[in-house]
Amino acid sequence: MRKKCTKGSLEGYRLFLKNHDMKANTIAKYVRDVRKFLEFIQDGSLDHDAVARYRDYLLSRYKDTSTCSMLVALNGYLKYIGRKECCVRLPRIQQQLFQDESRELTREEYERLVRQADQEGDHRLSCIIRTIGSTGIRVSELSAITVESLGQKTVCINSKGKVRHILLPASLVTLLKKYCRRQNRTSGCIFVTRTGRPIDRRNIWSSMKALCRRAGVEESKVFPHNLRHLFARCFYEKEKDIVRLADYLGHSSVETTRRYTMTSQIEECRRTLEMGMATVRSAGKLCGHNRKNNKKKAL
Repeated sequence: MRKKCTKGSLEGYRLFLKNHDMKANTIAKYVRDVRKFLEFIQDGSLDHDAVARYRDYLLSRYKDTSTCSMLVALNGYLKYIGRKECCVRLPRIQQQLFQDESRELTREEYERLVRQADQEGDHRLSCIIRTIGSTGIRVSELSAITVESLGQKTVCINSKGKVRHILLPASLVTLLKKYCRRQNRTSGCIFVTRTGRPIDRRNIWSSMKALCRRAGVEESKVFPHNLRHLFARCFYEKEKDIVRLADYLGHSSVETTRRYTMTSQIEECRRTLEMGMATVRSAGKLCGHNRKNNKKKAL
């Protein structure tokens, strides 16, 4: 029996996503994207043409990547209510070579953030920034870094049904041990609030936004996930091993990892294209010289 396209079915979809172990933020986004579609069709009939018109509407107002993201949520909802025939194909997106420079956090800006946090005495934020920058873990995985893990120099992370082991660099272990001694923390999660609860991503986000203004770094570049991207770029520039990087980041697909290694430096991309294909010695002068000789012979 088909479910109707209603607010009730939307709440059912929310529960369906939750039962499939999706994270709260992802569920909220999917529900928000589907609600946007319901507002678009209002009380109109639901068919493939309606969804196709909605796709065109999104493409005229959003970037291709954003449109694809919203359609993924909508297609999932349509399958949930038994209307798989209404699903539409996602727009084909050409793979980008480089990302928007206004969004890329540089190594120099990263160091400026750390120095500013240290200067203000916010050692917790400084250590959080350095931890993500040194390991590439997600901000939601910070709670897995415990005092006990420092002794093992390894963190076991169970996320999205996958278990992976993150190696902690010796320099980071030394830094975090010093931080723990200063905080009199002898066990459990290292990064906690005043009440002892693991620090929330929203707290980190707001603290980083406030810090970037004082450090002179663009706010659009400063958010926890961008530190993960910076780790990926730095690792790849040093090791050129995208397979191992995928393991560190917990990606099941190297294509996902590839997006993390994009650079904003257009000139750098152009330099990689300099393979000598356009610098073949021209025969123009030689041909011109021959023409002159031929004219002299004719005279």
